[in-house]
Amino acid sequence: MGVEGKTYPAVTSAIEPERVAAFARAIGADPAEGVPPTYAAVYSLGVTAPQLFEDAEAAVDFAKLLHADQEFEWDRHPKPGETVTSQGRVVSDISRRGMRFLTFETHTTGEGGSSVCRSRALFVIRS
Repeated sequence: MGVEGKTYPAVTSAIEPERVAAFARAIGADPAEGVPPTYAAVYSLGVTAPQLFEDAEAAVDFAKLLHADQEFEWDRHPKPGETVTSQGRVVSDISRRGMRFLTFETHTTGEGGSSVCRSRALFVIRS
């Protein structure tokens, strides 16, 4: 059942200015300050994690999943209107004591291939 090392196809998405502004207002940030750091949950993890969850080989039981940890590391923040590309891969897939620990990493690049950020999530799936 392990999918450690599996890489998923890259996903391209636009950083839509209207959505960024709405997100910023929702978290109490000033939309004039650009893309909030937490918006990476949308353009990085949000577009790649569904590939893992829908992968029959990965066999993730979403009903038993706990999103246990999330971290981001930025090289720069994207600009509103920029197109970014994110690609996810399974870093580790370990089972212990009736639980599965799946570490999923995403790397996001901007236009021209410049690095934007890296995301790392830990999913715990009960047996």
